[in-house]
Amino acid sequence: MLRQCGTPRNGRLAYAATRMARDAAAAQQRIASESGLRLQAIVFCLVAASFTAVYITQPVLPVLQVEFGVSETTASLTVSAVILGIALANLPFGVLADRYPIRPILLGGATVVSAASLMCAATKGIWLLIAARFVQGLFIPSLTTCLAAYLARSLPLARLNVVMGSYVSATIAGGLGGRLLGGWIHPPLHWRYAFVTSAALLVAAAAAAARGLPSEPTGRPAEERGTGFVHLLSRPDVLRVLAVSFSAFFVFSATFNYLPFYVSRPPISAPLNVVTLLYLAYVVGMVAGPLAGKLSNRLGSGSTMMLGSAVLAIAIACTLVPSLKIIAPSLAFICGGFFSVHAAALGTLNRRLTGSRGRANSLYVLFYYLGGAAGISATGWAYSHRGWHGVVALAIAVVLVPLGVGFYELAGQGRARP
Repeated sequence: MLRQCGTPRNGRLAYAATRMARDAAAAQQRIASESGLRLQAIVFCLVAASFTAVYITQPVLPVLQVEFGVSETTASLTVSAVILGIALANLPFGVLADRYPIRPILLGGATVVSAASLMCAATKGIWLLIAARFVQGLFIPSLTTCLAAYLARSLPLARLNVVMGSYVSATIAGGLGGRLLGGWIHPPLHWRYAFVTSAALLVAAAAAAARGLPSEPTGRPAEERGTGFVHLLSRPDVLRVLAVSFSAFFVFSATFNYLPFYVSRPPISAPLNVVTLLYLAYVVGMVAGPLAGKLSNRLGSGSTMMLGSAVLAIAIACTLVPSLKIIAPSLAFICGGFFSVHAAALGTLNRRLTGSRGRANSLYVLFYYLGGAAGISATGWAYSHRGWHGVVALAIAVVLVPLGVGFYELAGQGRARP
């Protein structure tokens, strides 16, 4: 009788224990989800605030030309000096990211970039402004390249793909935000206030990152201390990703650089304000980045690269139709395809390495900007000889590189399965 009476009670206890375990698991999942969203927000804000500084003077170049009494070429150095600084400092900061903790690097870099922004706001001479902009470029990799290396060594694979998608989206938001901050939010004649706002945003984002970023792993692989750039460049799997970085930005930068010439001339003859609005297609990339990370988790990086490359090629071909009703949505798909390829390639690089991720990410960014410069130069020749048809033909030809790498990665995934 005692045994019969105890059975229902045992059943209730077992049910209660099962329910408690289920509730605990659900709570842990909810906490992990909230933690993931918080990390994505921290990464997005810091990277966006960093990239805001890059293009902040671009919309007010005519104002700078008049105010300082210089040529168009000299005024444009306020943009190119930043990019030059990034290119020169990217590899050294990649080494630092592999050797030292992330928080001192972030806080030190944010301090220098913000102080240089305040100097830009106060300067009375164009060359001092250009010098301060160059200093900003030198320290922006401390906030971007070093952060990417930290994320790669601190996060599990599934979270890394999604967070790196947010990283890519933030580069877009920062580039677009810098242009809006310099030209739309603040009146053009008061461009100096844009630098003050940019400095405040960066200080706030860096402080939030220093407090909110997860702790780094206590131990680091031996390879992380001993692998150099030469070793990374000798690895075929790394070279394939660098080829994707180079070729994808080759196509993207060339397409958008010569787009204004194409749509502002007959037979389209779009006015300047309409041409400017077309660049809002960049916003699509902010959504495409995280989605590409999730897609890579589900389908694999090879499939994501192939899909993004196909969308990119088809959308570029559609711009041959001389109608803004076709060109405008095509530009949105160009952004979606490019940033899908970019996010998949960046995630693949960081997922594949066991160490030296700072060096690897600095190489990625270097090849990225080299591809953009090469794309603008080569496509200029194509446009001058064959017009927009030459641009489209060259772009689609170069898109075959990320498409082929994606196919190779997909085939490699198939061979790796038992």
